[in-house]
Amino acid sequence: MSSKKKSLTIGVLGFQGDIEENVSATKQALQELQIDGNVQLVRYPEDVEKVDGLILPGGESTVQSTLAAIQRSLPVIKKRISEGMPVMGTCAGMIMLSKRAYDRVVGDTKQKLIGNLDIVIERNAFGRQSESFEADLSIGMLGKEAFKGVFIRAPAVSEVGKDVEVIAKLNNKVVAVRQKNIIGTAFHPELSGDSRMHRQFVKMAVDFSRKSA
Repeated sequence: MSSKKKSLTIGVLGFQGDIEENVSATKQALQELQIDGNVQLVRYPEDVEKVDGLILPGGESTVQSTLAAIQRSLPVIKKRISEGMPVMGTCAGMIMLSKRAYDRVVGDTKQKLIGNLDIVIERNAFGRQSESFEADLSIGMLGKEAFKGVFIRAPAVSEVGKDVEVIAKLNNKVVAVRQKNIIGTAFHPELSGDSRMHRQFVKMAVDFSRKSA
């Protein structure tokens, strides 16, 4: 008797930010990898429990973390990451994952953070909205071809823990990291038109889904 294979489910935190862009990039990654899967918005604790991987989009990290805290989703996200569920945070999403965030102008932000990613973040490290830019990045795990990093009010990583792998730098600033089942990027891969980062994340979710099946 054959059992029906479970379809992969990738969640995108659905409070604020580049939500639709991440949904589109993930669907593109699933299609290119020829993986049977779906993408759904995540807002409530019960939503978090149903996904095989979660993307925290770029946007306004303070708004996102406050709304997630109000819905009591933050502790469940933290628990599931601790259990091995893959998570990718881009820009604001990486700030939310960090253990501490500060702003070079206002100092410690005191915002609610998930804290699983052992890094310290400097918000707005490359300047404000008007100083947004794009830059080619060398990211070994994505292959030899440069990846276009889209930086919008981007943070940078000022400290990394011993289990954190630096996967991309720009002008000696750390702009992407990986820690086991967590990927954090200071840039917006969902805006690059290049699905390689999302494909990498989908593969992590597939591995996690198989182990937890």
